[in-house]
Amino acid sequence: MSFTQLMRSQLISLALTGMLAAPLVANAQQDRNPLPLPLDEVRMFTEALDRIRMSYVEEIDDETLLENAIRGMLAGLDPHSAYMAGDDYDVLQETTTGEFGGLGVEVGRKNGYILVISPIDDSPADRAGILPGDLIIQIDNKPLREMLPDEAARMMRGEPGTEVTITVAREGQEPFDLTIVREIIAIGSVRSRLIEPGYAYIRISQFRANTGDELETEIEELYAENEEIKGIVLDLRNNPGGVLQASVSVVDAFINQGLIVYTKGRIEQSGMEFSATRNTVAGDVPLVVLINNGSASASEIVAGALQDHGRAIIMGTRSFGKGSVQTVLPLANNRAIKLTTSLYFTPNGRSIQAQGIDPDIIVDEAFVTRRSRSVTQYNESDLRGHLANGNNNNEATTNNEEMARALISAEEVLVDDYPLNEALNVLKGINAYKPPNPVSTSGSFAQRSNN
Repeated sequence: MSFTQLMRSQLISLALTGMLAAPLVANAQQDRNPLPLPLDEVRMFTEALDRIRMSYVEEIDDETLLENAIRGMLAGLDPHSAYMAGDDYDVLQETTTGEFGGLGVEVGRKNGYILVISPIDDSPADRAGILPGDLIIQIDNKPLREMLPDEAARMMRGEPGTEVTITVAREGQEPFDLTIVREIIAIGSVRSRLIEPGYAYIRISQFRANTGDELETEIEELYAENEEIKGIVLDLRNNPGGVLQASVSVVDAFINQGLIVYTKGRIEQSGMEFSATRNTVAGDVPLVVLINNGSASASEIVAGALQDHGRAIIMGTRSFGKGSVQTVLPLANNRAIKLTTSLYFTPNGRSIQAQGIDPDIIVDEAFVTRRSRSVTQYNESDLRGHLANGNNNNEATTNNEEMARALISAEEVLVDDYPLNEALNVLKGINAYKPPNPVSTSGSFAQRSNN
């Protein structure tokens, strides 16, 4: 029997039946009633395969041709579905739970090139100056046109201490090369600090399996070390996402009831709902969430849920818009497909896919420069013989110190994070306009009644 006849009668039918039925089964179980195959297209596929085998300039084994067919089939679906063989599955596990050698950058696809969604905080890519929105057009002088993001990610991974050169195209600039040394990417996903007395800053760089536990620990330590927390800024800018359940845990730290996120797909098993529990560690503190175009996937779940619940003010710019869920479906011989199986929705039923989260307050990325005091600027307290205010407080007596601060050089001008400053101002405003504790009048009324 010829190869073409064999493929038509057995191999292709079995392979395609399994592949087409894969989205329709749960946990890789065999569906007893797979969809019928389009016979004309199967014949065309087998004919093309046979002609490639017989006429291509170099001999290619059948396994490679079939794997390439599967790879191309998935690549044509969406930017996030992919075929995984060899070490690819281990790489996927590493990015969500463990360590790996690489540059620390989340990538997607745009116009046939590799799009930087976000560099991971303090990773080699971040320190080298890679920015969200950059296009990686070459890796080690190899053009990446039409290459899949997973393939590009594999090229950027490698032994720690080895170098890789990437060519970056950035809007408004000529393409440029960056040579970056690979490192072990194993950084905590959550960190926190006080930005002012009573106001905490929490940064989540990526959603990993233990991010929820890390966040809870950070919040508990903040409360243990400070008498009062008046507000929290949760920074999700340039956070590429990660594990879905981790985003649920983060939202759960701030609300004590209600729906957080739900998913919908073609099959019943792809529909899931996640709701809050009462294990809330920061359920009442004022909260501002910072997002930008680099905030994707799990970051958008968090922002959307907190926005729908009215639990936080969302500030920044519109998020990336990745609202799809990928499921890893095992195949034979240690291979698998990462397939988009559903979309997720915020509690109010908003789909984030290709839309993103619109902030409540739009704040563009910018820098804030604090102006020094003018040497010609005077206050009443600067005038000779000014009257005391009668408050019995110690007056500022050192005008020389004020002048010294006014004469700082240009190199010493304080430059800070504008969106973060605006978030802090919003929290201060919330606290400034909080109504005072109500004074109970029932006791005094009763006392007057009894007199």
